[in-house]
Amino acid sequence: MTFDIEPEHVEAFARSVGADPADGVPPTFATVYALGATAPQLFGDEEAAVDFAHLLHAEQEFEWHRHPRVGETVTSRGRVASDVSRRGMRFISFETDTSDASGQPICRSRALFVIRA
Repeated sequence: MTFDIEPEHVEAFARSVGADPADGVPPTFATVYALGATAPQLFGDEEAAVDFAHLLHAEQEFEWHRHPRVGETVTSRGRVASDVSRRGMRFISFETDTSDASGQPICRSRALFVIRA
């Protein structure tokens, strides 16, 4: 999914987390955009059978190559890295890679979702 880092959204997000919009893109902003762009691919897939009533966003980590710039167009691609069931719980590891228009990496995020049976 491709999207623009729009100035108005960056400013609103910065204010919402107590950051100064003049400082540029807050690190978490691109993550919110990237996960927001790719997670629906997983959650909207009927074959994935994600039970939201029992879903817990257990952990998330980020590997930054650089922060995106306001006005930049970026592309995020998400994928299920693993999907295993143990002791009545399902563990879905979801990775998202975000790159710039030239294909250079910006960020990789990894999230773990736990779904109780």
